[in-house]
Amino acid sequence: MNDSPPTPDQPAQSPAAAPPSKPSATAFPGWEHATVEKLLFATLEEQRTARRWRTFKSLAWLVFFLFLVWTLGFRGTPAADKATAHTAVVEIEGEIGPDTEANAEFVIAAARAAFEDAGAQAVVLLINSPGGSPVQAGIINDELRRLKALHKKPLYAVVEESCASAAYYIAVSADRIFVDKASIVGSIGVLMEGWGFTGLMEKIGVERRLLTAGENKGFLDPFSPQTETHRLHAQQMLDVVHKQFIDIVKTGRGKRLKQDRPEMFSGLFWTGQQAVELGLADQLGNLDFVAREVIKAEELVDYTRRENIGERLVKRFGAAIGEGAVKALRTVPPMR
Repeated sequence: MNDSPPTPDQPAQSPAAAPPSKPSATAFPGWEHATVEKLLFATLEEQRTARRWRTFKSLAWLVFFLFLVWTLGFRGTPAADKATAHTAVVEIEGEIGPDTEANAEFVIAAARAAFEDAGAQAVVLLINSPGGSPVQAGIINDELRRLKALHKKPLYAVVEESCASAAYYIAVSADRIFVDKASIVGSIGVLMEGWGFTGLMEKIGVERRLLTAGENKGFLDPFSPQTETHRLHAQQMLDVVHKQFIDIVKTGRGKRLKQDRPEMFSGLFWTGQQAVELGLADQLGNLDFVAREVIKAEELVDYTRRENIGERLVKRFGAAIGEGAVKALRTVPPMR
């Protein structure tokens, strides 16, 4: 240790030059308590936020459920005054089938409401459809003829773009059919389509293993060769349905058909102008013309039963659930 006084070349250290000392715990009394308190408040706030979010989600689901129930129960029935004379319109748009908007349930429900309305002077089927299920078309045709006889009201069909196959099957239930000169009308025939992959499977070396109980259970299987027996059976089925179609057309159109034209029932289709010449339709005209000049009630009221938002949501949920079920079942060979 050097206790000698500083030389002139070594100035004495000042107290300010000493390094600062760290604050001790005693300098901030109660800091632990403040920290714990902050942590507790933060935890409580987080719990309140989570609780509010859960409450919000519960309320949102409740609102959605109530909205779904309301939309499922809402059918969009026209609010026309029954005392006001009008033309009732029922649209048949797009493919006719059990899973489309042009299905028997919707069309019949709309037609019943239209026929039962005292203000409806007549019912018009506004058709724009390429066809579809003969079963759905047959159900609609039968009910329309029954409603006509029950309510003693005229039924007209007005064709826009097309009225082919199953759509024409429905149209012949009307008293008169109106078309545009360029409409597509007809296609009085039946088809059954499919694919055959047996040749391709042989080329790529794929073996089809199909087990059946019943020698015809694999009928129309696309991965098995088609036998002459199966082909003849399918053709007989088509011929029976075709005959039903022809009979319905002849019953609906009667003597107006030019029955000396055998190609009329061959599955061909014609323009609206040709359809009038063949007796498949009565005259040219659109919806406004029929309401104004034929029915004499220009006010149009749409009775068409359409799928509402709730039903679409239900179908989407159902499709998602069904897809999951199909994936689960794929682990087990299906038995049909």
